[in-house]
Amino acid sequence: MTRFLLPVVMLAVLVGFLAIGLQKDPGYVPSPLIGKPAPEFTLPRLDDPARTVSRSDLLGDVSLLNVWATWCVGCRQEHPFLVELARQAEVRIFGLNWKDDPDLARQWLRELGDPYTATAVDQDGRVAIDWGVYGAPETFLLDRAGVVLYKHIAPLTPAVWEAEFLPRIRKARGTQQ
Repeated sequence: MTRFLLPVVMLAVLVGFLAIGLQKDPGYVPSPLIGKPAPEFTLPRLDDPARTVSRSDLLGDVSLLNVWATWCVGCRQEHPFLVELARQAEVRIFGLNWKDDPDLARQWLRELGDPYTATAVDQDGRVAIDWGVYGAPETFLLDRAGVVLYKHIAPLTPAVWEAEFLPRIRKARGTQQ
């Protein structure tokens, strides 16, 4: 009798784990950077490789770091929304062009609009590794001191902006409504 009990118990435990797993959001990947200072970096700018973009550029006000590439389908989906956000000037948006051809990236911004305060070129992807990037697009929200408040994996949409970003931006600025 006990010889049949062990497989039944093991099956019940596995079914329990499966049930718990099915209740989780498959798109949610926690970031170990939340609540911690953003990683230090210095990279050449896309528009002028003689100049750089660094972590210090992100300081002083709430800002976004948007990881993107011309080969990324989701980046193309979110780009019109980023352009609109830049027009609204609610927050500074910095780009991290990831593992991409800089010439194609410059052409992309000329044709589709440039929402970025500045874009850093991470051609070998090492800075993205420090930020814990899994893929593009990813968007990080940082407070005035450069602490990572939130990370969004997937194209940024108006619904995500309203639900996830705006409340955190208002809280970081002390303008909760």
